[in-house]
Amino acid sequence: MAVSPFRAPAHSSRGGSSMLKLNRGQQEAASKTILPSYDPSCYLCPGNKRAQGDTNPKYENTYVFVNDYSAVKEVQDDYSKHEADGSLSSLLLRAKAVTGKCYVITFAAAHNLTLADLSLPEIIAVIDTWTDIYTAHISPLSPLSKVSSPTTLPPMSHGDGRTKEQYRYMQIFENKGAAMGCSNPHPHGQIWTTSGLPEEPALELDQLKKYKREQGGLNMLEDYASLESEKKDRMVFENKAFVAVCPWWGTWPFEVMIVARQHKRALVDLNSGERQELAEAIAEVTKRYDNLFETQFPYSMGVHQAPLEGTETEIEASHLHIHFYPPLLRSATVRKFLVGYEMMAEPQRDITPEQAAARLRTCGGKLYRKRIE
Repeated sequence: MAVSPFRAPAHSSRGGSSMLKLNRGQQEAASKTILPSYDPSCYLCPGNKRAQGDTNPKYENTYVFVNDYSAVKEVQDDYSKHEADGSLSSLLLRAKAVTGKCYVITFAAAHNLTLADLSLPEIIAVIDTWTDIYTAHISPLSPLSKVSSPTTLPPMSHGDGRTKEQYRYMQIFENKGAAMGCSNPHPHGQIWTTSGLPEEPALELDQLKKYKREQGGLNMLEDYASLESEKKDRMVFENKAFVAVCPWWGTWPFEVMIVARQHKRALVDLNSGERQELAEAIAEVTKRYDNLFETQFPYSMGVHQAPLEGTETEIEASHLHIHFYPPLLRSATVRKFLVGYEMMAEPQRDITPEQAAARLRTCGGKLYRKRIE
């Protein structure tokens, strides 16, 4: 049983070959679609019209706009209880209104690229854009405001890009591939800012604070990065600033986490050299994914970092890291499902993280699509 040190009480079972599941999962036909560099029907391509009538500029790199169908609204009616205090409903059925702002960020102008296809300067542009949006939302009372230059977002649809409310948290993420619910293949991600702290980052933050408190001020993920760099057997890629590992407690077969070696609370803590090293780590992970089964490898990726607003204890315990959760198991057509025992009891490893890392280490080098062109 591999217990996650910073997502307690979540954990997953693991062990020798006798512990590994034999379930082959769903079989799907691999996509053979060859996409054009420009699609006139794509609402993310440069110069095209979007759902609510706005027209994209003729952008060349990244482009950010407020989501035309935001899941979280800037204005939301307060939740009003219909039951008297002390009733079973007031005891068991609790809710709270959440406000926020949702953005879409395109990673490139070309319709037929992914992060794995982009050059390091192009990925750095994505990281810079993430950082600019994060910086524009940082609370002026946060310790992070001392290291970030004041900024506002450029004018965009559905408002001028400036925040009217101080939000608590920002989740940067990408869903790649139809298997992860992505309906548009144009390279893009999303950014949700919310007035509350979501459950997953909150669980992590609780454990990071606990470790720091109990270990004399040490940082859990800084220690973990050091440990994995020493052991090497779960290492996928490393450079001077970041490690990319298949985590000891991982649930998905080829789950990867990119972790800053030194204590970096958020993207704003990175200097230009460290942003380049983060871009290199992202490029290496995404290329190795695609090379593994020679397919457009689907995943959900998310950046976890310090809250936009929080106590000094919360901010200083936070540690920048990126999760990659991919569903593929044995090939481009066989994926893992979290069902049955894994849903009702606890996740099980199909392969060990050491086996997964070993396979991904062999998949470096040139992207397979460019080798066969």
